[in-house]
Amino acid sequence: MATQLKQPGPAPRLRVENYLSGDFAKAENQHLWTKVWLVAGREEELRNVGDFLTFNVATESIVVARGKEGLVAYHNVCPHRGRRLADGCGRASQFRCKYHGWTFNLEGKNVLVQDRDDWQGALDDERIDLWPVRVDSWGGFVWINMDMEGESLTEYLETIPEFLDPFELEKMRFRWKAELHLPVNWKVALEAFMEGYHVAATHPQLLPVAGNDYTQSFAQGKHAHFGYWKDMQPIGTASPRLADGGFRDARAGVIEFFRQIEEDLNAIQTDRDFEAAKKIMDVLPEDVDPMTAMGTAIELGRQAAVADGTDYPAQLTFEALAKAGSDWHIFPNCVTLPYFDGAIWYRARPDSRDPENPDKCVFEIWSLKRYGPGKEPEVQTRVITDPFKEGLCLILDQDIANMAEVQAGMKSSKFRYARPNPVQEVEVINFHRTLEQYVLGQAQA
Repeated sequence: MATQLKQPGPAPRLRVENYLSGDFAKAENQHLWTKVWLVAGREEELRNVGDFLTFNVATESIVVARGKEGLVAYHNVCPHRGRRLADGCGRASQFRCKYHGWTFNLEGKNVLVQDRDDWQGALDDERIDLWPVRVDSWGGFVWINMDMEGESLTEYLETIPEFLDPFELEKMRFRWKAELHLPVNWKVALEAFMEGYHVAATHPQLLPVAGNDYTQSFAQGKHAHFGYWKDMQPIGTASPRLADGGFRDARAGVIEFFRQIEEDLNAIQTDRDFEAAKKIMDVLPEDVDPMTAMGTAIELGRQAAVADGTDYPAQLTFEALAKAGSDWHIFPNCVTLPYFDGAIWYRARPDSRDPENPDKCVFEIWSLKRYGPGKEPEVQTRVITDPFKEGLCLILDQDIANMAEVQAGMKSSKFRYARPNPVQEVEVINFHRTLEQYVLGQAQA
């Protein structure tokens, strides 16, 4: 059941220790990452038997592969002397330790121990196989859980499929991928995308065309979402925060919105949507109302998708789109903003090279798109080690610029706790309440 977590009395507070404490980071490694379902990758990365990827989080490394009977996952460690078996992604018929040659098949079974007779039969076959990890899939994503007991992925996701299944995320493919190494806590990075409250100050260029930027947010169990449900205004019109600045021609406002999202974000809506939106100048009169202009742009985008060999999702009605809202936090470390034929997906985690350092993280951004059969591109991950010198795009660069300043500012002697907005930042509030229940055993936020 959705809750807004707005209660009478003191304003909500978030402990600064959750972001800055090495002890809290260590407790996350012990009590969070090994106990929850985590997105390890996309199914499209594991199409064929033997395809594998590695997923590192905190002190753990997991190898996920396409086995003969489906997806499999194991702790990425040789039981002989502890060397990691795999790195990156690729294809293999077996996993062979490069240290002493112990070898394991895709079912995790040890099939070779060099000079096995030296043990004189003392090796226990069960102990020399790979340690399994639970693996499942939803939305085209591959999920792993290192806790062999507990709730299933379906139980863990709670109401998320009800809201997001209509988007058919499983039919999307990578448009581009980026991996950023940031000098901030993983929560600081993720929370930059968990509320729309920041848009007016951080992305002021959006205000003339984004409609009413005021958001409401609601908890959905462990997860949460926000949307633009109050005093909705059509895309292409100006925010009420502006005294002026909107487009007198609704067609131009709609096209400018699609241009900004395509050229300044390159995600959520697609290049195909932008090109289709431009056509409203030819098919609609100059005095058309903003709602009709936006609706026509969407329909032209759908027609363009059909012409490209795909379509918009059949179950994604305007009612389903409105119900889902604009942005979802999927506990603990993912955020997504989906649309008819595209989506952006964020994933944050501690830097596994220094897993107890609260001032470091790896932050990934995936742009997804529906493609016609065989039209999806070959995508390589763009790795950015200094995102403050190497930019991505205007909107993301604006978000990233806040992060280091937040991490540094929270270390002020005067900053004891954050004060999130009780209406627009429920995603952040609910995040910390749930996080503390895992890490501390009780919520203190």
